[in-house]
Amino acid sequence: MLRKPSAQQTALEMVSLDGLVPKDHLLRKIEAVIDFSFIHDRVAGLYCPDNGRPPLDPTLMFKALFIGYLFGVRSERQLVREIEVNVAYRWFLGLKLTDPVFDASTLSQNRRRRYNDTSVAQDIFDAIVVQAIAKGLVDGTVLYTDSTHLKANANKNRYDTAVLAKSRADYWDALDAAIEEDRATHGKKPLPEKERQAVEKETKVSRTDPQAGYMVREGKPKGFFYLDHRTVDGRLGIITDTHATPANVHDSIVYLGRLDRQRERFGFEVAAVGLDAGYATSGIAHGLEQRGVLGVTGYRRPTPPRCPCSRRAAWGSMPVPFAQWALLRIFTSNWSSAFPAIRY
Repeated sequence: MLRKPSAQQTALEMVSLDGLVPKDHLLRKIEAVIDFSFIHDRVAGLYCPDNGRPPLDPTLMFKALFIGYLFGVRSERQLVREIEVNVAYRWFLGLKLTDPVFDASTLSQNRRRRYNDTSVAQDIFDAIVVQAIAKGLVDGTVLYTDSTHLKANANKNRYDTAVLAKSRADYWDALDAAIEEDRATHGKKPLPEKERQAVEKETKVSRTDPQAGYMVREGKPKGFFYLDHRTVDGRLGIITDTHATPANVHDSIVYLGRLDRQRERFGFEVAAVGLDAGYATSGIAHGLEQRGVLGVTGYRRPTPPRCPCSRRAAWGSMPVPFAQWALLRIFTSNWSSAFPAIRY
């Protein structure tokens, strides 16, 4: 028998927040395996211990930002509204059903005033990677690196032009060191120190976000972007490093420095790396050879393009990513069959 339902929104019920969150929810799985308690100790020095108003718990704040990234909530104001109504988010943050949610400006003001010019974000990232290493999820033997462009929140038509120095070539420091070593070997005096003058070029600078770089790449949209250089471990694909640069900084400029940082910070014994074609430079090839690391890069089509029937053109049309395919051949086949695929 059809009945008209009565309003139940104001009915009183005895419930627990834990009982409202599904047992297989992703946040339950994350909470079970990741210990976030280290965040409080890491940032304690940035807070006054005995004066001032009670602050927003730093662990709660960073976990809230983690929720926004994990579930694709791009606005912090929208993130706060989602936390207000989502019981799984409240459970993950340790908030009760009736607890008020912080204001969105708390996140931006802490970022601008308290955490600006600090390494807190990098330290938290590193601590998570260390936990993954301790659980055997990361070994650092084979690493893959690529960059992706992230659109800046800036209109590409609103800009000023300025003459700026281009980024240094990735081989300059190594070249200077090799020259000094050669002169010392032959008993010659060191050359007088001379600061290299980078090539200057007229560049578009955004009026909204001056730190963004104007990107002009074949097959990519033009405008103001950042590059997110991301490295993943070959075992389970866990991210071990991420570094953002303006989009007009070449991929190769920062790579060796970020590789060395991972080796020193996590004690990785890197045997091989797989890189996108944007990292295929002589400076990176030489740097990897000096470090005893096997480097495999994606295929870069020559200009002008060669005959489609050529062997190298065939590599570029492979459905499997070239770097991963080549590394697989190297570690599962004999060297003679894998060698044709190896290219710095």
